[in-house]
Amino acid sequence: MKYALFLGCNIPARVEQYEASARAILRQIDVRLTDIREFNCCGYPLRNSDQRSFLFSSAVNLALAEKAGLDIMVLCKCCFGSLKEAEHILKEEGNLQEEVNRLLAQRDLNYAGKPKIKHFLSVLYHDVGLDTLKSKITRQYKDFKIVTHYGCHALRPSKITQFDDPVAPTLFDKLVEVTGAKSVDWTSKLECCGAPVLGVNDDLSMSLTKRKIADGKKVGADYLCSACPYCHLQFDTIQKVIISQNGNDSLAPVLYPQLLGLSMGIDEKTLGIGMNQLDISGVTSFLIQE
Repeated sequence: MKYALFLGCNIPARVEQYEASARAILRQIDVRLTDIREFNCCGYPLRNSDQRSFLFSSAVNLALAEKAGLDIMVLCKCCFGSLKEAEHILKEEGNLQEEVNRLLAQRDLNYAGKPKIKHFLSVLYHDVGLDTLKSKITRQYKDFKIVTHYGCHALRPSKITQFDDPVAPTLFDKLVEVTGAKSVDWTSKLECCGAPVLGVNDDLSMSLTKRKIADGKKVGADYLCSACPYCHLQFDTIQKVIISQNGNDSLAPVLYPQLLGLSMGIDEKTLGIGMNQLDISGVTSFLIQE
């Protein structure tokens, strides 16, 4: 298996441990990655303000992957949702695709809709498979409870993203349980983390985060698991601000590739465990040798 890896903007700048841990586990399962240096922004910041600019920004990435003859693996769920939406719009509206291709031609590019857009978790679940992942596990978690945060942009609009059932998703829970951990159901499982309104309505943003944390703690979770840089930053960095204001009543977030990587025997430094804002070093205390 080989993919063009799409990192987006936030991961290289603010969540480097997501990239490092994802690359480490993908090496363990023989998934090859190609880095296309010409990849640019997915267009997400312009998505609701300038559709043509958004589409062109996304289409550049799609065309670059098509030129390389590769499907795209996306780590960020916002980027995943944006690329999937651009793919859908360009497919449905031929005039827009013609307009975009005229602009792409200036860069010696063309987009004909060939590359598939896949989120990192989808690749692990559908392409690699749970059995292959289980075969790579050297240490299992015991008596370890996780609440999974799916995020918004991978699940909705479901007809476009086709990630999982938007009402009762299970993909992420099954991936977590590959490690031996128990994925615990919780009432806030599908609710927003609060990141989209940060900087617009900080009180609402923090209120949404606090409610999710409280619900996770209520069901006895040891950690919260995410697989999106925006969501991780909200639970990690913003929760640190909340703690400074209201005391230490936190539920530290661990990125999924960090969790899986520890089960595969990959060392903490490679996985960037110490790069998280909130301390997650205790996550290893639940591990037992297989």
